[in-house]
Amino acid sequence: MKRHNLFSMAKQSALRSEIDLFEGIPQFLAVARNTSFRAAARELGVTPGAISQSVKSLERRLGAPLFIRSTRHVALTDAGSVLADRIGDVRSVVADAIRQIEGLQDRPVGILRLCMRRLAFGPIIGRALPKFRSAHPNVAIDIEVRDGPIDLIAEGFDAAVRIGEYLEPDMLAVRIGRPFHWVVVGSPNYLAERGTPKTPSDLLNHDCIGYRIGGEPMPYQWEFRNRDRDLRVRPSANLIVNDAGALCALAEQGMGLAYTSDNVAEEALREKRLRKVLSDYMPSEDALYLYFPAGNRNEPKLRAFVDTIIASRDL
Repeated sequence: MKRHNLFSMAKQSALRSEIDLFEGIPQFLAVARNTSFRAAARELGVTPGAISQSVKSLERRLGAPLFIRSTRHVALTDAGSVLADRIGDVRSVVADAIRQIEGLQDRPVGILRLCMRRLAFGPIIGRALPKFRSAHPNVAIDIEVRDGPIDLIAEGFDAAVRIGEYLEPDMLAVRIGRPFHWVVVGSPNYLAERGTPKTPSDLLNHDCIGYRIGGEPMPYQWEFRNRDRDLRVRPSANLIVNDAGALCALAEQGMGLAYTSDNVAEEALREKRLRKVLSDYMPSEDALYLYFPAGNRNEPKLRAFVDTIIASRDL
């Protein structure tokens, strides 16, 4: 006999044993509650004969009578009383568990696990997260900050953040924060000393600060657009970091040019600690998206978080 057939037979046998464990129990409990086979039959919507047959089958399996029967009365035997008491406790536990689960359907509770890019910290931490914590104090939040690849389901995250709208077919996405633009920035001192690049090819003559995503061996390629043509440049970088904040801080210190987003560099640009270059070659605006499995969209904690994101994103 083939091995998969043996496995299938063993699985079916185990399933039958599990089914047998509960066979006759609902009928027994109904008779015990009603002290009547007829009343138990009415409660379960079956015939008295079906109730009697189920109870007899259970008694044969247990090897003990469960009821003392007469033409007018039904009473539990000692064995029946023990079984009813013990199963009654289990039934109460199951009923409580079901009520708790039913109560969770509309109430956000539990742990919300999020994996987000460093770029998302402003839009989420600065706006939505404080409001969400205030409105839903019973939800604990577990955040992992990561720019590398994410296997959302396998790693047990409720939702994650990515750049751009492209998603797998079974995922949904909601934009978070305002759209942003990519920028190349440098400090005034650096630009005064080294000059301002006029085209992306000029970057080959400049110090550039590389940005490594996750565990990638090479730093991120800088993306540009010249008329209708996309350009990718990987400048030689003797300085590489994996943190967006550190990237801007090093650029402010005159260590080289940096490719980042205007929302990350917003304060430094406003205070003129950094200046934009190559603005005519930058790609169109981009955005961050919170994405999650479509099948989880109605889970209360996730639904509440998405609602908060939508209400906060354009503020």
